[in-house]
Amino acid sequence: MKEERVSFIVSEAHQADRWAGEGSSLAGLKAKKEEVEEEDFTFDEPCQKKQKTSGACLGQPTALPSSEAHTLRNELNMNWDLIELLSNLTCVERWVCVNIIRLLREDNTVPFMVRYRKEMINHMDADAVRDVQLVYEEICSLAKKTQSVIQTLKKDGVLTAELEQNLRSCRSADELDHVYSPYKKGSKLTKARRAKALGLEAATSALIDTPHTLDLRAWVKPGTEGLSSLEEVAAGVEHILADMIAKDPETLTYVKTLCENSFVTIQSSVSKSQNKNKDIDKFHLYVDFTCNIHRIQPHQTLAINRGESLKILTVKVNIPDKVKSDFTWWCINNRWRQRTLARDELRTIVKNAVEDSYKRLILPFLTRSYRTKLTSAAEKESIAMFVRNLRQRLLVCPVRGCVIMGVDPGFRHGCKLAVLSPTSQILHTDVVYLHNSGQQKEADKLRHLMIKYSCSRVVIGNGTACRETESVFADLISRRCFHPLDVSYCITNEAGASIYSVSPEAVKEMPDMDPNLRSAVSIGRRVQDPLAELVKIDPKHIGIGTYQHDVSAGALKAALDGVVQECVSFVGVDINICSETLMRHVAGLNAGRARNIAEWREQNGPFINREQLKLVKGMGPKTFQQCAGFIRLNSQTLHSAKSSPHPVPEKPTAKKGKGKTCVNIPTSFNPLDQTCIHPESYHVAQRFLSLVGGSADQIGSAGLRQCVERKVRNSSVEELARTLDTTPETLKLIIDGLTQPPGFDIRQSKTPASHIFCSFSCLYLKIKKGV
Repeated sequence: MKEERVSFIVSEAHQADRWAGEGSSLAGLKAKKEEVEEEDFTFDEPCQKKQKTSGACLGQPTALPSSEAHTLRNELNMNWDLIELLSNLTCVERWVCVNIIRLLREDNTVPFMVRYRKEMINHMDADAVRDVQLVYEEICSLAKKTQSVIQTLKKDGVLTAELEQNLRSCRSADELDHVYSPYKKGSKLTKARRAKALGLEAATSALIDTPHTLDLRAWVKPGTEGLSSLEEVAAGVEHILADMIAKDPETLTYVKTLCENSFVTIQSSVSKSQNKNKDIDKFHLYVDFTCNIHRIQPHQTLAINRGESLKILTVKVNIPDKVKSDFTWWCINNRWRQRTLARDELRTIVKNAVEDSYKRLILPFLTRSYRTKLTSAAEKESIAMFVRNLRQRLLVCPVRGCVIMGVDPGFRHGCKLAVLSPTSQILHTDVVYLHNSGQQKEADKLRHLMIKYSCSRVVIGNGTACRETESVFADLISRRCFHPLDVSYCITNEAGASIYSVSPEAVKEMPDMDPNLRSAVSIGRRVQDPLAELVKIDPKHIGIGTYQHDVSAGALKAALDGVVQECVSFVGVDINICSETLMRHVAGLNAGRARNIAEWREQNGPFINREQLKLVKGMGPKTFQQCAGFIRLNSQTLHSAKSSPHPVPEKPTAKKGKGKTCVNIPTSFNPLDQTCIHPESYHVAQRFLSLVGGSADQIGSAGLRQCVERKVRNSSVEELARTLDTTPETLKLIIDGLTQPPGFDIRQSKTPASHIFCSFSCLYLKIKKGV
């Protein structure tokens, strides 16, 4: 029964998620010449990225301007091209990479780019843009680390021109570490460096270029360690050549290609050092595990890594012997072939050097590379799962317009109750003991509360005593104990409620309330408005993924913070009624700016229009640009907020700031401020309204929608965009904003959220009756 409940919750959430596009009103608008494509923000599980489309068909440059490429290359000071590398690693066109880098450098947020700069990023979704951003940051970090390594080696006096070129050619942290590790402080002097210190580098060069002139006996110096015999001289030459082979980019590329075409496996087994570890049973699937390196699943990689870190498992990468034989043949007969005829003993030195290089240097490098790539891919997939689950949880359709009772179930300490108004105000809190003696008395108390506050919706947390509490409510409902109310209930995930109840945010919001009762309030509010309530809780405490402690804490936090910002921004916030906690997650805002907005609102009353945001301390032009489109001013809440005792400035106020000119801020309400249309496009929206014969006061009305439909039928969106001197993407957004009803919420689905309650009630009763 519990599995069915969970499945139902997910399916409902997924349905709400599936319909959580921007609510494009173009769905019913059929263009005369071509069908208008419904396109906007969708929050479904990530589909294939849409980057690989023709840039030329979008009217975008397919080649990077030379000045831009030159500037970026000079900034990083590496031997590779940043745009080319970023494009290869992310499978995104070069011109899109250039635009994303430019937008990021101009401090644009991902939600702003995805909504208001679609044409520049080729309609990529937020996850895809964040992937590009992450890879770009990794590349910049690699370049910065390379510069640091070069400076360190230069200070140590071991930097050569060849070594510097090798370092600047590295395209990953693994390659950089491979080249730099022999020169790290504290590391043992490598065999190659010892041989070079003896002066054998010239002999090694002669071995490849002019072997007919090389006489190793001439390098023998009796009494000198490392040069005292012909065998020691030959060994020194082998070590230098092996080092050259292992750091040669062409050689490494070839051996990687051989591995890609071979059956490389990863194998785990019980570690010999573990002494009957109690946790070994948790890893029973991996005590004798072998899998193709390309087929291993992300969760398997993370499990193996955890077992290895606990010293329960031993892990190794198996590369077929055929790779070694093919690699050796290619090196001897191709890449490291001696340029002139050589004696047998010199050819033997080359053969020994190739085999030594493969076994001692290249094989460990390949093993580290495979492990690093598998771990990186597994972490990314784990984080992506967190992101998908969090987005789905945040965008569940809210339940509005009814009184709700939140129930935090319990046995010994009773069930904590919180009755919440339709606007989430706390009407009453109490504790009832539904699982002890005197159950009828407690049921009567419960009935009294339900009828007193006209509460017909009950939200039960899925923690301890959930099933028993559910059974009590289902029984009371079936016996019509709450008559005349038609009561229904649902189960919701209460993960993180206990942590939130003792957090500073909860103490500030509900200062004189018992923490257990705060949990009941949080449970109820999670159904009334999941987004507004869950943003108060650290995402990692909501129970939305697996292997949380096996992935990078910084990367996980950044990804989850990003998806919270994305969801809050795309849903939008009513600036006059939203909490400070919710406001700080709007794109462009932070804790300080949200606090300044809340203080301004308290001192001056409600905001009349978006332009008044410019009066808030810390709200510069860039911040206003990033957040303005995601902030709403609902006319209904504005009228109710005006009844507050705070005086609203009647005269235009000039914003004072260092180096800023005074500007006049209008004090009248602008109907466009309640839409998703950005203020930078207001002039286009006004021209479009004139073109279709409508006005801003008609936003969301059936009359204006008919006018827009008629215009789109006669002319395509592309033609209208050219007429209005704007982009089709901007015009589509304007059409959505003008035709969607005021207060439109992208979380609204076709099925009312209240049906969740009825379904749960009926589901339980059917199961109980054996239907």
